[in-house]
Amino acid sequence: MKKATTILWALLCCATAFATTHEIGVIVENPMNIQRRDVPVVIATSDVDAGFDIQSATVYISDTEIPSQVDDLDGDRQADEIAFLIDMPAKGKIEARIVVSDIAAESNRYPARVYADMLVATKSKKRPHAPINTIATPTGDLYNYLHHHGPAFESELVAYRIYFDRKQTVDIYGKFNKGFEVAPSGWYPNDEQLAQGFGDDVLRVSGSCGVGTLKGWNGKKAIHIDPVDNRRATIVAYGPIRTIVDMAVEGWQYGNSKLNMTCRYTLYGGHRDAQVDVLFSRPLGNEVFCTGVQDIKDSQSMSNHQGLVACWGTDWPVNDTIKYAKETVGLATSIPSHLVVGEKKDKINYLYQVSAPGATALRYYITFTSMKETYGYKTAEEWFAHVTAWRKELETPCIVKIK
Repeated sequence: MKKATTILWALLCCATAFATTHEIGVIVENPMNIQRRDVPVVIATSDVDAGFDIQSATVYISDTEIPSQVDDLDGDRQADEIAFLIDMPAKGKIEARIVVSDIAAESNRYPARVYADMLVATKSKKRPHAPINTIATPTGDLYNYLHHHGPAFESELVAYRIYFDRKQTVDIYGKFNKGFEVAPSGWYPNDEQLAQGFGDDVLRVSGSCGVGTLKGWNGKKAIHIDPVDNRRATIVAYGPIRTIVDMAVEGWQYGNSKLNMTCRYTLYGGHRDAQVDVLFSRPLGNEVFCTGVQDIKDSQSMSNHQGLVACWGTDWPVNDTIKYAKETVGLATSIPSHLVVGEKKDKINYLYQVSAPGATALRYYITFTSMKETYGYKTAEEWFAHVTAWRKELETPCIVKIK
């Protein structure tokens, strides 16, 4: 056994010795006079003139290695982005050194700061659900065949799930304490886990847009993404510092248009907010969509009338009003002002109408808090102040330059 271990170690050393590498420098500047934690830095591999296919990357700050990951976003088995997180001092500047390689690295070499799964039902009593990373159907609906009804993903602070049906609703799970709960609880904690301090589903989304679900707009209300020729869910990246989940539709008959659209959700470690990228296979015409937040029963709301909308409310999270108590949550969606073409509320949502003629992509952000969090927000006033500051940070991103 000792001899075999020695041979294996020698082979690994030889593989490393023959790896082709390339190094670049990256400068990150914080233009704001506030400290910012876990700032995402993303480098497109197309901007790195390595001369080979990049398989891995190692990031250093002051010669100290920090966690990072390399992601293939389109499934062509070629790396598209390098991502890492850094803490930025107020008005500060940090230089990072990135060494890329043509040799793949171990996937678990850094502690996980995110988690994602999608589980399909099986006929096995010992293993009733099996993990999958992609699934598709021409019916457009696998809601009842997937555990927690679609992909779920979480950071230490929050958890989201997306319904695999015509709603494609973004639903939320609130925690008492920071940590990971989706894997052990399966989104549905049992009595023992609840007694241990697990969180739970905290919002009954029904037919609403939940928090930031992109919908169609018929001039009076939000409409679901239906009919479609095919619907697909894919977990693109599992971590360690960010998870990426795609909800894609092919042949969405939307008015006079037939659209191929992917809603891509990216959640970083240390973040409660998720980035939403909506990608289209061709440039848009004059289609108008909508998104925003659910109007929780008796909720308070706020809007800056330029793309930020938020609410704070209390309601039953599920139909079982005996076992479960009412939950208080804050929701928010932030859309760049140049995408906004209107602001109209329907019966169940606070909405902005958005349009991007000639574009093939648009980006906005979603976030939420649960009042049960020991690390969160306890009043509507605190929540609205937080999302106002959040909006300002989104509008003043850190500046990333490749040397």
